[in-house]
Amino acid sequence: MSIEVIKPGLMTTIQDQGRQGHYHLGIPPSGAMDQISFRAANALLGNDDNAAVLECALMGPELRFQHDMCVAITGAQMQPKIDGVEQSLNQVLLIKKGQVLSFGFALAGARAYIAFAGGIDVPLALGSRSTYVLGALGGVEGRPLRAGDVLSIGEPNVQPVLDKQLPEILRTPLKKQYSLRVMLGIYSHRVKSESLQQFLSETWMVSSEADRIGYRLKGGSPLEFKPRTPPFGAGDDPSNIVDACYPIGSIQVPSGQEPIILHRDAVSGGGYMMVGAVISADMDLVGQMPPNTKVNFVEVTLEEALKARQARHECLRQIQKLKL
Repeated sequence: MSIEVIKPGLMTTIQDQGRQGHYHLGIPPSGAMDQISFRAANALLGNDDNAAVLECALMGPELRFQHDMCVAITGAQMQPKIDGVEQSLNQVLLIKKGQVLSFGFALAGARAYIAFAGGIDVPLALGSRSTYVLGALGGVEGRPLRAGDVLSIGEPNVQPVLDKQLPEILRTPLKKQYSLRVMLGIYSHRVKSESLQQFLSETWMVSSEADRIGYRLKGGSPLEFKPRTPPFGAGDDPSNIVDACYPIGSIQVPSGQEPIILHRDAVSGGGYMMVGAVISADMDLVGQMPPNTKVNFVEVTLEEALKARQARHECLRQIQKLKL
C-alpha cells in the first residue's frame, strides 16, 4: 500500500517515538514533538505504539491515496478534507483509492499527526524511523517530504473501527497561552535572585524562531547576572559557561536576552547557561505552540514534577486502552 505526496505542506516529516541511547554522541532523540497526539493517532487505528506517522507543522500536506486506507489525524486544528469535503479530527477515517487528503492552515496548535493503519514503512536508522533533518537521518533520505514522494504503508495489525473517536480528555489542550512548569537549577545560581523572580513573573511570547530544535521566546526582561571572574574556556559573556550537556526541555538564555526551550532535535551540549528546564510532562504542550503564543513559567519542586509525570503516564495508559 502507498500514498503519493502532491504537496508537502510547510514542514512535514516522518516521526515515531524517537531514537534513544545516542544523545551522548550528539544524536538527539527526534520523534514526535507532541507524543500524546502521536500515541493517540496510532491507538485509534490499533497500530503498534511506535508506528511511524507524519508530523505536519502549521500547514498540512496534500496526499493522494493509491489504495483504500484508514487514517487518524490528531493534534493541531488543521482542517482535513477528503476530495474537498471537510472531515473530523480525532477519529478514524476511511479514504478510498484515488481520493486526495488535504489540509488548511492550523487554526489552533502547531502540529498535526497523520497516522495510517499499518504505519509508514521506511528503513530504521539507529533503531528509529524518525527524521532528524540536521543530521540527514531517518524518514525519507533524512529530509522533510517533497512533492512526488511515494510513501509505503505497512500491513495493519487489526481492522480499524470506522468513526472511532479520541475522547477530549485525552487530547493535548490547544491554547493561546500556556503556563509551563519548570524546575530551576543547573545554572540558575548565576542569575540575581530578583531577576530570576522577574523571569518567572513575566509573560513571554513565542517568536517566529520556533522549530524542532528549540523555541525562542521574546518580550520579557533580560536576565541580570551575578558578577564573576570568567572561568577558563567560558568566555566573557556572562551567559557563557564551560561546555555542559543540554537536557531536552532545558532553557538557554544566550546573553541573558531571550530564552530558548530546547526540544527533540536539539544539540546535546554547548556553552550557554541554562536557567532550568521545562518538566517532561509539559513538553507536549511546547510542541503545540505556534508563533505568538503567550507563555509564563511556573516553578515546581521535584515532587510536583514527578507527580505530573505520573499523571501523563496515566493519560498514555488511557490512550492505550483505545486499542482494545
